Amino acid sequence: MALRLSERFKNRLKFYRHYWQFKKQKAVSSHEFALANFYPCMKDWDAPSGNASGHYFHQDLLVAQKIYLANPATHVDVGSRIDGFVTHVASFRKIEIFDVRPLQQSPYPNIIFVQADFMGDCSKLKNYCDSLSCLHALEHFGLGRYGDDVDYEGHLKGLKNLAGMIKLGGKFYFSVPIGPQRVEFNAHRVFELRYLDSLLKRWFRIDSLSYVDDKGDIHQNVPTSGASFDNNFSCAYGCGIFELTKVAD
Repeated sequence: MALRLSERFKNRLKFYRHYWQFKKQKAVSSHEFALANFYPCMKDWDAPSGNASGHYFHQDLLVAQKIYLANPATHVDVGSRIDGFVTHVASFRKIEIFDVRPLQQSPYPNIIFVQADFMGDCSKLKNYCDSLSCLHALEHFGLGRYGDDVDYEGHLKGLKNLAGMIKLGGKFYFSVPIGPQRVEFNAHRVFELRYLDSLLKRWFRIDSLSYVDDKGDIHQNVPTSGASFDNNFSCAYGCGIFELTKVAD
């Protein structure tokens, strides 16, 4: 507590020192800006410029690049981060997004939003698109965290509906947390890669697998079998990023 009070005192001194320095410079400048109310930002002096690592940074960038290169006729997203991946894609093409939650949206022509529950009846969306993404979302299905119903097998219902949405030969970009298989209620599930392989091969061929390790670094185009795969590449809470092609209904 004493250390924190000391740091706060030092930060205030620094803030006022900077203020008086700035005010003196203002007095001799010909450019007029009114000095308004204080708006102290004292946590940014030692902060980094941003975070260019971790699950979302790597998956959003990698998958957006893949979609750009593939240039599908129709790309749809289910549940991915709006102010990350979706905006990446919307910067260069139209994207239709589905989410169980409502969206407060400023009008933007490349983003089309539909509220939908992918644990329910999605028969009207059969063969809807040739390209689909669902990034860091399926692990939440059925845990009630985002206003959805509690359903122990929600991830299975969701995956079946996602698969049904894609035309044969279409692409599916998919990511979830990987590591020792568990539910950390009500935040998320964590999946073992062998389990995911057994689910995905019902509909898909794995074209490539990348993962983000526990340090936040990405490893691209890794083996999809073998001891490292079976051990989830030693991740406790990593992120597996799959590029898949639909080969069966």
